Amino acid sequence: MKKEIILIADDSEMNRSILADMLSDRYDIIEAEDGVQAVAVMSTRLSDISLLLLDIVMPNLDGFGVLETMNKNGWIDAVPVIIISSENSSSHVERAYELGTTDFIARPFDALIVQHRVINTILLYAKQKRLIGMVEDQVYEKERHSDLMIDILSHIMEFRNGESGSHILHVRTLTDMLLTCLLNKTDKYNLTMADISMISTASALHDVGKMAIDEKILNKPGKLTPEEFEIMKTHSAIGADMISDLPVHRQEPLVKVAREICRWHHERWDGRGYPDGLKGDDIPISAQVVALADVYDALTSERVYKPPFTHEEAIGMIVRGECGAFNPLLIECMNENIEQFRQSREQSSPDDIKRHKLRRISEEMLRGEGGGVSKRTLRLLDKERVRNSFYASMTEAIQFEYSVDPSMVTVSVWGAKKLGLDEIIMDPKKDAKLTAVLGDGTWELLSKRLHATTPEKPEIRLDCQLHIDNMVRWCRVAMRSMWTDDPTPKFDGAIGTVIDIHDSRTKIAELEQKASRDNLTGLLNRASTKAQIEMRMQERPEDHYALAEIDIDDFKKVNDVYGHAFGDKVLQKLARQMLGSVRRSDICCRAGGEEFFIFLEYNTDIERTIDRIYSNLCFDCDGINISVSMGVALGETVGLSYDALYHAADVALYAAKRGGKHQYRFFDSSLEGVLKSETKQTR
Repeated sequence: MKKEIILIADDSEMNRSILADMLSDRYDIIEAEDGVQAVAVMSTRLSDISLLLLDIVMPNLDGFGVLETMNKNGWIDAVPVIIISSENSSSHVERAYELGTTDFIARPFDALIVQHRVINTILLYAKQKRLIGMVEDQVYEKERHSDLMIDILSHIMEFRNGESGSHILHVRTLTDMLLTCLLNKTDKYNLTMADISMISTASALHDVGKMAIDEKILNKPGKLTPEEFEIMKTHSAIGADMISDLPVHRQEPLVKVAREICRWHHERWDGRGYPDGLKGDDIPISAQVVALADVYDALTSERVYKPPFTHEEAIGMIVRGECGAFNPLLIECMNENIEQFRQSREQSSPDDIKRHKLRRISEEMLRGEGGGVSKRTLRLLDKERVRNSFYASMTEAIQFEYSVDPSMVTVSVWGAKKLGLDEIIMDPKKDAKLTAVLGDGTWELLSKRLHATTPEKPEIRLDCQLHIDNMVRWCRVAMRSMWTDDPTPKFDGAIGTVIDIHDSRTKIAELEQKASRDNLTGLLNRASTKAQIEMRMQERPEDHYALAEIDIDDFKKVNDVYGHAFGDKVLQKLARQMLGSVRRSDICCRAGGEEFFIFLEYNTDIERTIDRIYSNLCFDCDGINISVSMGVALGETVGLSYDALYHAADVALYAAKRGGKHQYRFFDSSLEGVLKSETKQTR
């Protein structure tokens, strides 16, 4: 059995010898003393080489130079590369992966590790090639069946109306072209390659409703009368009804898209189309694209009622709005593909379209282009998933990778099982399972934070609540954004990990809670109350505020006669009475001892509100009547500051106590002298 060939490129003969000894039992070895020799070997024996083991630091041409040459010549797609080097800094590792390296092994290395990684790389690379070949075959077969059905439909339409046969094929080609351009131009419509294929296929049915139109009208040589034109216009609604009335498959995405196209491909961007007069993006993007493709081909084709316009004339008429208004983004796409529009007229057979589309899909898969997936991602998808799953299961960390185009999240096996997700999530924004785990709005927040990164500052961390094992738990999501190596880098995706920090977060929350609360009553303490009041008044200075200071009458006597345990019971009951007397937006506080605060907002009749609150604060506790004294200060009287409200309420409280206790009093002008005296003393 013929052995597979490994090329070892290293300037150290000792290193080459060690690696050769490790691998020669299973593989044939070719050695290169530097990068120049490695490139020379690949230039003549590329198809024979199964793997390149590459050092970074070499004379004449270093490892990075070899990788750049392989990328330039397209060899990186044919030969996987494992870097084996003592240069293992993060910058070197990152650059190596960016240039298409499959794996990185740092020296000193273990023989078993090298052997296993070599075997895995060669096997997985071969598996990836087989998978691509299988997908190509499946794509070809699906395309063949799809084109066969479209060809049959075209001939049926042509049998009844000769002008429609090639029209269906042209519309499909133009639809695919416009959607591909739109996908690369904007993410506004959340299109995927699967969507493009589906819409292009469904476009074949756009005129199916014409089968119900009288042939005399369809094939009338001259201009239609207003009555005849109204009949002709019904074909869009008729076609939609035909599809809606299908006995089966009505819920299939392709059928739904076909119905959209049938009904609305004569709507126009400015709302002047038919049958429903839809406007702008109220028209499904599928119908918008088919509408433009339909108009262009109709203009450039011969009809029984007109000769064909030239390509230039048709483009000019569309741009000037002579055939109705179209989405400006689609007009841009048309202008950017002017030559392709002209050439589309030559692709008149299903075989032409099939070859064109299959070639594009195959190139995207093999080169990692068009679909937005990097070369390394396509080639290493299986391998990276296995590796990351192993590491994740060992560390119990949830690892994931996010790709922008196509929009896809790959979750480690352990992480997917932990979260109850699929390992590969296509279109994560719309995935119900992922939304259930993240909660509404979390994916949008993560995406927004990622798109705000830069190649210089690619890392973000975010604490959020995830739904895990039927529990809401605090987790920390750490992500590193990935960027293309274009002259102007574009955000290409991210890698990340999720760490459960629920217990530590809960502990911090508990400590914060204890620090801001009174241990006995559970009310806010004085310091946290002051901070909240000041924040409230700063955020909404236009509102009306009041501060009530409350003091239990003869509380020292209560403690002396009935004991401190009973005194604590009185304090706790007063706290409950306070909470039951106010709204959730009001703030209740135990300032210390038997002193309490209530901070509240009011609109009108504050006297009545205070009277109601006060009546609830005098109560019976185990047969003992408890009363309080209360002073109230209004912000509109003393000013909007915590200190002003506190001092004024304090003056009013002691005025109430001096008046005989068991009452409340508002701060008013008669107490201003006392307030000034108190203020002077405290300065």
